[in-house]
Amino acid sequence: MKNENFKMNLPQNRLRGSMPKVGIRPVIDGRRKGVRESLENQTMKMAKNAAKLISQSLTHSNGLPVECVIADTCIGGVAEAAECREKFNREGVGVSLTVTPCWCYGTEVMDTDPILPKAVWGFNGTERPGAVYLAAALAGYSQMGLPAFSIYGHDVQDMNDDSVPGDVKEKILRFVKAGLAAAEMKNKSYLSIGSVSMGIAGSVVDPHFFSDYLGMRNEFVDMTELVRRMDEKIYDQTEFETALAWTKKFCKEGEDKNKIKSTRERKEKEWETVVKMTMIVRDLMIGNERLNELGFGEEASGHNAILSGFQGQRHWTDHFPNGDFLESILNSSFDWNGIRSPFVVATENDSLNGVAMLFGYLLTNTSQIFSDVRTYWSPAAVKRVTGKTLSGKAQHGIIHLINSGSTTLDGTGKQRIKNKPAMKPFWEITPAEAEACLAATKWCPADLEYFRGGGYSSQFLTEGGMPLTMSRINLVKGLGPVLQIAEGYSVDLPKDVDQTLQRRTDRTWPTTWFAPILTGKGAFKDVYSVMANWGANHGAISYGHIGDKLITLASMLRIPVNMHNVAEENIYRPSAWNAFGTENLEGADFRACGNFGPLYHK
Repeated sequence: MKNENFKMNLPQNRLRGSMPKVGIRPVIDGRRKGVRESLENQTMKMAKNAAKLISQSLTHSNGLPVECVIADTCIGGVAEAAECREKFNREGVGVSLTVTPCWCYGTEVMDTDPILPKAVWGFNGTERPGAVYLAAALAGYSQMGLPAFSIYGHDVQDMNDDSVPGDVKEKILRFVKAGLAAAEMKNKSYLSIGSVSMGIAGSVVDPHFFSDYLGMRNEFVDMTELVRRMDEKIYDQTEFETALAWTKKFCKEGEDKNKIKSTRERKEKEWETVVKMTMIVRDLMIGNERLNELGFGEEASGHNAILSGFQGQRHWTDHFPNGDFLESILNSSFDWNGIRSPFVVATENDSLNGVAMLFGYLLTNTSQIFSDVRTYWSPAAVKRVTGKTLSGKAQHGIIHLINSGSTTLDGTGKQRIKNKPAMKPFWEITPAEAEACLAATKWCPADLEYFRGGGYSSQFLTEGGMPLTMSRINLVKGLGPVLQIAEGYSVDLPKDVDQTLQRRTDRTWPTTWFAPILTGKGAFKDVYSVMANWGANHGAISYGHIGDKLITLASMLRIPVNMHNVAEENIYRPSAWNAFGTENLEGADFRACGNFGPLYHK
């Protein structure tokens, strides 16, 4: 295969609206005639160092660089604070970081924007009371109901030391990345294609959750829109021909387990249909200028959707080919147009699992696996069924993650970091890795008992050894949204064990064997408890152990976390959370989120 089949697309913003920037506010002691003048250079240097760290370390999920905006002057009072806010509004700032080495007049220089995620970095030095200001500022933010994150170095630095300590870097970058995720969702859309799938609660799209907690709007399109666009040829015919040729070359058919098999003619027609469906759903999400050239100006605009869901079952799949191909290809980091940033599409229109996928994508820049949290296999059950004993990370039992739809092909684990299986940002994926992901995937004719309209389901086995984080948003009446998190690993099973277990369910779907990390208590007492405490039938799976990042983002949005296995020392939330209790952090999180309420609902 030649590499031109997988050209590398340049980073781009596919959605309307500029990428959010990071605003940096150097605040200072306003006393003139000696005090302020002696601090100007050091304070502004802190701001510039923070901007350099952020711009050199972070990238938006679409590959574009993160831009920083620094206030024109140090902020010594309310007038300069107002000038800074005006500049931030003009520049499209979505995250606010205040820095200072000294005492400042807390409420006069603070950031009072109620929407911007905010943090304060107080320099840990003894020559000036930066720590005193930090404490005073955080008290003011808490008192005014504007939760802020505290950034304070562990060790005292000399006044002329302009380096950024490692622990300070970690907090700045964690805060900023989560803040950018929150800001990037704001004013974007969730596109619901269809309605409720088979009574699944997550596909009962709740506009209040999206608007109040995420700052997003909801767009709704009936699935008949796909039929209209196919019938009226509202798609790029040239691209379709390219896409179909690419699909026939790289998407190989797998096992057809149906007793009564479709004809070759029908299968070819289904391939054509699923490729068109993929193009049309993408165009519905982000638009396509080519449609404008073809005379379809309205359709060319799209719905500015950062996230979508496709209902599929059963109103669509009882008659038309299923959405497995469109969901899997769009969620992957490559298609016939080359290697590009993934789309985020939830199968069965499970908007809540889709949001968890979106969180993972924005925090890691990588595509996300969508799975049923289908079966807990205890060591005893595996021994009974296969005669084999589980070992290694699987020794305490495993969870079978499997779903016919939005399981990104990146989830094969055929990409590599330091020669280990991985899922990478699209700009790091090589053509050979994209090819390997496709080669590891078969496309099985859909089970006609499930999908009467036919279609194709991806089939692969995730390589073991990848660190993974499974998460899920659930809505609870009277409480609101809660987030669940389980860090763990993909694991390899002996081939005969894998095949025996897979064939007890739908063997034509992709499988990930997941072993959560156990803590010996609560929901992570054992693997059974993880499964028993999971709040729904779906989970969003991200590469890496990112539970700490999810917790930080959730606190910004005021979504409490009701289940996680993240070490306490890695939990980073606004300082105001301490006022709600320092012993039981889970309970304090619920009380703080309930007290401050959804970020966008005032």
